Amino acid sequence: MDVQNLYHSARALYEARVNFAELLRASVGDRQLVRALAYAVSGGVPEEKGFFDALRKMGIDIKTKELQTFASGKQKGNMDMEIAIDAMSMAPKLDAVILGSGDGDFAVLASYLKSQGCKVEVCAFGRSTSQKLIEAADVFLDLDSDPQKFLIVPKRRFTSRQPSSRAQAEGKPETS
Repeated sequence: MDVQNLYHSARALYEARVNFAELLRASVGDRQLVRALAYAVSGGVPEEKGFFDALRKMGIDIKTKELQTFASGKQKGNMDMEIAIDAMSMAPKLDAVILGSGDGDFAVLASYLKSQGCKVEVCAFGRSTSQKLIEAADVFLDLDSDPQKFLIVPKRRFTSRQPSSRAQAEGKPETS
């Protein structure tokens, strides 16, 4: 699982977080899970510990590296190389690789894994997934197909303002 890719897609598309437990359950189905890996860039913020602990409780191994900050102040971080190297090294021992990412850079990886005899499945939000990656995969699980299942929507800290009874009765918007 490419944590940053899934996180940013869920946030941009839905202002929500990914339900990694449901993603894992739906992608594995009734098959035997050999190993689940999550690749994340660590920004050193306190909230990460709780998130990483929750992933571990789900049986997901986490691989992290620190966010790079350049002299200009620009920050960069992704785990694409780590994901690719691990998938390539494990491929001879696996029947299928399930890639949780919509990053088009993984289309080449998907083609390689298929050439090694692995079935390649991709799980990501279709609206933010590279078409090249979808085409390279044997199976594509579009998380947009059931967002309520694959997302954790934060509880709003406010309640919507209700119009007064008089404004409601008159069918008019309330004014102040």
